[in-house]
Order: sequence, then structure tokens, then C-alpha cells
Amino acid sequence: MNSITKRWVRGSLLITIVVLLMAEAVFLYFSISNYYEGARRALSSRSSTILTQLSASGSQTGESRENVLRRMVEQFSEKDKFELMLVDNSGRVAVSTTGFSRETVAGNDLVKALSSEDGTGYSVYQSEMGEKVMAMTALLPYPSGDLLAIRLVTSLALVDRSIETMVVISLALVTAIILFSVWSGMFFIRSIVRPLNEIEATAAKIALGDLSIRLEQKSDDEIGKLSAAINHMAGELDKTERMKNDFISSVSHELRTPLTSIKGWVETIAAVEDPKDPVYKRGVQVIAEETDRLYAMVEELLDFSRMQNGLTLKPQLLDLAAELTDAAIMVERRVELEGLRLVWEEPAQPVPVSGDPARLRQVFVNVLDNAIKYSPKGGVITIELLTDASNAYVSITDRGPGISPEDLENVRIKFYKGKGAVRGSGIGLAVVDEIMQAHGGALDIQSEVGHGTTVTLRLPIYHREKETEEGKGTSI
Repeated sequence: MNSITKRWVRGSLLITIVVLLMAEAVFLYFSISNYYEGARRALSSRSSTILTQLSASGSQTGESRENVLRRMVEQFSEKDKFELMLVDNSGRVAVSTTGFSRETVAGNDLVKALSSEDGTGYSVYQSEMGEKVMAMTALLPYPSGDLLAIRLVTSLALVDRSIETMVVISLALVTAIILFSVWSGMFFIRSIVRPLNEIEATAAKIALGDLSIRLEQKSDDEIGKLSAAINHMAGELDKTERMKNDFISSVSHELRTPLTSIKGWVETIAAVEDPKDPVYKRGVQVIAEETDRLYAMVEELLDFSRMQNGLTLKPQLLDLAAELTDAAIMVERRVELEGLRLVWEEPAQPVPVSGDPARLRQVFVNVLDNAIKYSPKGGVITIELLTDASNAYVSITDRGPGISPEDLENVRIKFYKGKGAVRGSGIGLAVVDEIMQAHGGALDIQSEVGHGTTVTLRLPIYHREKETEEGKGTSI
């Protein structure tokens, strides 16, 4: 949580504060400039009015401009807003609406007016009373005796108070935005951190072996999807754990049965002195059969272990029809002993495929073994080989009890054994599926309860233009 909070503070919140402060600075700069520019425009407008009135009064009455100016100062009607001064040629105040005269002009607006092209100058300064003011001096456009310019001065107290109010309001607004950002950000972080803490605690319990625990999915966002993924993972682990335990129990039982039989027959034939005794011969036969069962189970377990570490193939060009015939011959004796009938007619034309002969034979024998185990006495097992332009399809069909829909979708999962499963480790079809995928093919199972099962194995047909290097292994 601390890490997420720090990243948010250093990233989003800090950027937000910096942007807001920059925006506040720009806003204040332009606002203050606008306020002062407004005061400047007011002085300029009033000065232009006075000069216009001066020109008009002088031409109408014939009175000297100096007298007109002095009378205008005496009759100035905006004394509450501006102080009007007449500045003489020596740079001193000759007449003022406040009654003071012969004082030196404060500020540098007169100097600016004398040096400017339009004859005007502005300045902002502190008056003798400590008041902040703005002054404007405009040189007289006509000779007016010893008078040089008119000067207007206005107080900036109201402007500064307006600016202070604006600054306080804008800073309060920025502060409110920052506080809201902090509150909303912390609320958002808590909405992420709390579910993450729950997910972390749940994951820790799952890691300790509690696979029954589940997360409550409170939303459909990324956190909700993560919770759903954790729940799915826990469910799959729980299912795998149960299947593993069932596998261990099943394998233990499967191993115990032949070992018990072997042990019993070893003790029995040990007491038989004549090797020609039927009991002796029967005992040797049973031991051989049970040993074959043990060997097949160990081979399945070894195959499973190899798949976990990566299954290596040694592909070569094969005749798929011939390989099927070899697999049929391998199980032919067992089919007869189980009272079944195997139907297989090898096609006249070879079917070329690229594959590992040992692994493909393992696939065919494994599928045929399942068909034999689940076929009733007198049943028929059919092998068919069909092709199209790209693939060969091997279908092995039995007339057994079939597989229920709920078991059918899980039979390829490692360790899974359905309700009607007979002896076996539960990894045979998982091994078949892995080998078929390694060959670029696929395993498909169709079954109907009470009507049997059809296993279809698809393999790509070999084409010379797709030939791979001879002897090169392929790993998965």
C-alpha cells in the first residue's frame, strides 16, 4: 500500500499540484496586469478629456491656456477619484486639486513623459502617506505660459484590495482542488489496495494449501477479473489436487493388486516340486501377466514424467496404415482372450506421415487398450483409416458403455478418472493428447452413453515440400 501511495503522491498528485500552481501564477500575473492596465487606461482617458477640453475652451473664449488650466483644476469634478496637478517648466507642481503646490513631482512619470514620443509617462510609487498610487504625466501640446504638463494621480488601494480578494479566492479554489484531489485519490487508492490486500491474503492461504478459499468478486473491472482468475486458479488447483490424490490412491491400489497376486503365486509355486505341475504352470503364467500389467503402469508413469520435463520426438517418414496393422497385431491376442472381435482392413495404398514410430504405436495401443477394457464380451472394436488432402484420420470405435457428458470434457486431464472408470492410472489419454499435439495432430473423443465411444486421431499427411531434416528431433 505504501508503495502505491508513494507512487501516486510522487506522480499524479505532485503533477496536479505543480500544474495548479503554474496555472495560479499565470492567472494572477495576467489578472494583476489587467487590473493595473485598467487603472492606466482610466488615467489616459481622463487626461485625453482634459486636453480636449483645454483646446476647446481656449479657442472659444480667447482666454489663455494657462488660465483655462488653472480654472479646470479649481473646477475639477472627480477629486474623489483623481488628483489633478499642473506641472511647471521647473518640474514642480504649480497647482493641484488638493491645494498643495510648489512640491517636487514624486515618481518618474515626468521623466518618462519628457523622453517618450507621445509625451506621456506612467509610474507606480508610494506616496508620502504610504499609500500606493499610480501617476500619469502628459505634456501639454500647446504653449501654456510656464506650465509644462498635466499630471493625474489615483490611489491603487481599491485595485490592491480587489487583487487581494481575487488572490484569496483563487488560492482557496486551488487549495480546495488539491484537497479534493487528495481525498479522491486516497479513496481510489483504497478501492484498489483493499481488494489487493484481500487477494494477497487469499493467495498466501492458497500457497499454504487452503484450496477451498475463494474471493468475493465485487466488480467487473480489472480487480474483479483478477479475483475471478484467482478463484479459477484455486478451483483448478483444488481439482488437480483431488485428482492427484485419487491418482495416488488408484495407483497404490493398482500396484497392490498385481503385487499381491505375484506374491501369492510365488509362495504357491515355491511349494510345488514338479515344474510340470499345472499349478506351477498357472502360477508362472499369472506372474508373467501381472508383471506385464506392472510394466505397462510404470511405462505410463514414466511417460507422464517425461511430458512434465518436455517430450522429445524422433520423427521419420512412416506408412500410417502399416503402423496401425502392427498395433492391431500387438493387441490381437488380448482381444481374443477377452472374447472380442477386432475389425481392421489395411488400405491398399500407403498413407505417408512424419512421426515417431514408437510414440505413435504407444498412442494406438493405448487407445485400443481403453477400447478393450470397456467393451463387453462379444463386442466389436473397429479401426478405420480415412484421409483428405491434408490429414489422415484414425478412428477407433468400441461398443462399450460410453462416457457421460460431464466426464467426456475431462478425460484428457491428467489423473482424471470418471465414475465408470476401471483399472488404470488415469493419465493414458493425457499422454495420448500430448503426443498427438507434439505431432501437429489432435485427439477427438465422441461418446454416447450406452452406445460406445469413438476416438479419432488426426495426423498431417506428409508432403515432400514440407520435409524436415532427417534425424532432427522435435521437443515440446
